[in-house]
Amino acid sequence: MNLFHQNRCLICHELIVPSIGWQAIFSIDRDHHICPVCEGKLEPIQGDQCRICCRPLSQINDQFRNGDVCHDCFRWEEDPKWQGSLEKNHSFFLYNDFLKEVIATFKFRGDYVLAKIFSELFKGKIGELSPELLVPIPLSGERQYERGFNQAESLLIEAGFSPARFLSRVHSEKQSKKSRTERIHLPQVFQVHPDVNVIGKKVILIDDIYTTGSTLRHAAKRLKEAGAASIQSLTIAR
Repeated sequence: MNLFHQNRCLICHELIVPSIGWQAIFSIDRDHHICPVCEGKLEPIQGDQCRICCRPLSQINDQFRNGDVCHDCFRWEEDPKWQGSLEKNHSFFLYNDFLKEVIATFKFRGDYVLAKIFSELFKGKIGELSPELLVPIPLSGERQYERGFNQAESLLIEAGFSPARFLSRVHSEKQSKKSRTERIHLPQVFQVHPDVNVIGKKVILIDDIYTTGSTLRHAAKRLKEAGAASIQSLTIAR
């Protein structure tokens, strides 16, 4: 371990000054990918949360929740078509303006290296959840060509896991251009490869952001129909 080695923050590109002392000497030898200033702008999701989507309940007026379930998830679960399709979502941070810009740089401007920022978090959470299959939300061929890589896959790869690539997606208009209502009423765009057996498997879907939950539920529904026992999701932001 080189205590005097300096990295640059992957977000702001300023030098990360290492801490020197007994704590640093005996700490786990790992690279620091972001500086304390940028780290301080990330808002970890903490406290009481919706038991399905992990949205902080402190952000929700009492009239827009049903016990420990937010109104959005309650509506999904009230619909027999979607009930139980997504067991639970786990997200690390609130989707604030700072993280929105970081993810836009990562996803739309092709800065693959930013996946390293979240690698330790994904590694730890996946180890805790112990899934049998890790399935990144796929891009359509057109979208993958535009971006050059699949951001959900890169999060898994940087965390040291092999993505299960048996879910495919037909091309559609960008989610960011759709209203919430349009996202919820999307046609099914996912297909499970017929030669893959997911019957009885515990699956974790990987994506960058949970917004309305529509994309993740559409993918989860396909996996449920193919026989998966349980489907949860893991994202950077909520």
